[in-house]
Amino acid sequence: MLIPQAMLEADTLTRLIEDFVTRDGNDNGDETPLETRIARVRIALNKGSAVIAFDPDSQQCMLLLKHEVPREWLE
Repeated sequence: MLIPQAMLEADTLTRLIEDFVTRDGNDNGDETPLETRIARVRIALNKGSAVIAFDPDSQQCMLLLKHEVPREWLE
């Protein structure tokens, strides 16, 4: 299930993005400042190239690139 970012409170969205950009495996040795990485994700969300997804089975919220999302979720 996709969650429009406008449905999240600003603090919740920020925490979700911070969790994503600081998660093991997402930095790949990238020494870009945290604020820059957060801004990049916000831009991707605003452009629609990234989306927020909720998996009801795992009860997890995640950020995905739009091309990674199953087609049926986009309909």
